Amino acid sequence: MEEVLQFLKKCETYYLATVEGDQPRVRPFGTIHCFENKLYIQTGKSKEVSKQIQTNPKVEICGFADGCWVRVAGELVRDDRYEAKKSMLDAYPSLQNMYSADDDNTEVLYFKNATATFSSFTDAPKTVNF
Repeated sequence: MEEVLQFLKKCETYYLATVEGDQPRVRPFGTIHCFENKLYIQTGKSKEVSKQIQTNPKVEICGFADGCWVRVAGELVRDDRYEAKKSMLDAYPSLQNMYSADDDNTEVLYFKNATATFSSFTDAPKTVNF
C-alpha cells in the first residue's frame, strides 16, 4: 500500500469514479493519506460524491505520473472518528479553512478490499492488493 500512497502523492491530482444510478461520475481529487495502515481520501458529506459513495461504496481511482498510471479499485468505508479526520486535516492544512475534525461535514473514507494496478505503455502491469 505504501507504493500506492507514494505514487498518488506524486500525481498530486487523481480521478475518483463513482456511480449515480446507471451514470458513471468522475472528478479530480487531491487528498490521499495513510492512517492506521489504511489508505484514506477526504471529502464533504454534503457533496454529491459522498452520497454516491454511501449508496454504492465501490469506486475506482486513477492517477498518472511520469508515463505510468495506477488504478485503485475497492470499497470506501466512512470513518467518523475524530482522530481519523484530524490526521487527514493535519496532513492537508489547506483544507482546514473549509473543514474541521469536529464538524458534521468532514468525511474521511478508507479503502477496503482494494486492488491497485500499476501500468504503463511499455511495462507489464503490476498488481498490489491491500
